[in-house]
Amino acid sequence: MTGLQEKGRPMVVKPNQSWLSQLISIKATALGVCGPRIFVATMVASLVTYIEHVYGVGVLDLTPLPFSLIGVAIGIFLGFRGKTAYDRFWEGRTLWGGLVNNCRTATRQILTLLKAPPEQQAELQQVQKRAVYLLIAFANALRHHLRESSPWADLAPFVSAEDLEKLKIQKNVPLAILQQLGEGLALARQKGWLNDLHVPAADSVLTDLTNIQGGCERIKNTPVPYAYGILSHRVVAAFCFCLPLGIVDQVKGYTPLVTAFVSYAFFSLDSLGAEIEEPFGTDPHDLPLSALCRTIEINLRQLLGETDLPAPLPVVDCIQI
Repeated sequence: MTGLQEKGRPMVVKPNQSWLSQLISIKATALGVCGPRIFVATMVASLVTYIEHVYGVGVLDLTPLPFSLIGVAIGIFLGFRGKTAYDRFWEGRTLWGGLVNNCRTATRQILTLLKAPPEQQAELQQVQKRAVYLLIAFANALRHHLRESSPWADLAPFVSAEDLEKLKIQKNVPLAILQQLGEGLALARQKGWLNDLHVPAADSVLTDLTNIQGGCERIKNTPVPYAYGILSHRVVAAFCFCLPLGIVDQVKGYTPLVTAFVSYAFFSLDSLGAEIEEPFGTDPHDLPLSALCRTIEINLRQLLGETDLPAPLPVVDCIQI
């Protein structure tokens, strides 16, 4: 039912490849981003090698000692930056895993804890379906909220036209949906459908969903300091472009090859760290939020007894949105 309207490149899913296939694979690797940088560094190395060994201009020679020391320092720096970025990525994935489980828990509570007399069964079923659909809408709204895209096409199948108009005036749509779920919980209690003993358990799930949204917003709204990323880019670029000057006298004709290899390692680490530090975007290695929303939709609608379920979003060419 969801349109999954936001555009962008999907997440890379690890393919089932042999060791040799992974060595020669180019699809969904850092080469797509770093290729031009590596090419420029290699061309600089080729020019230095040509000048040094054709014209014998020895003034280009530098001792390799500073490059050895700086290379170790840069490696440690990139490792630390990569770990920082991956911690943000993994926390985002943990939060969305919690979202999936909390939506399942809330649906189970909605369908099992709410009880009504026979003459109110039809009304109760409508309220239950509306609440479960609001949970699906919440997941999709949170996805669009984090990606700063329009959610209305994906929310329309799960909320009434009246509720949709109310949501359109809200600045924080996921929070507004949680408010509607809370109001539904209060209504069920007033009608006597929900035992007072079960109210804290039901409300705690909504609190958990609020905390998950807050955790995601904290990651999104607290980026890695800009100066930190700029320093990483500048140091890596300076090292890779100047490296030929320090190794050309010892490596000689292999200088472009060595420079290309070192540049690939450093530029790739720098690029991957910058990419995964914002896990909710649409870059190739960001989280597959659309696929997670589809999983929530399938699970929750199936618990309602519906059979016209959408298919899980497929992995196509090792990528998934």
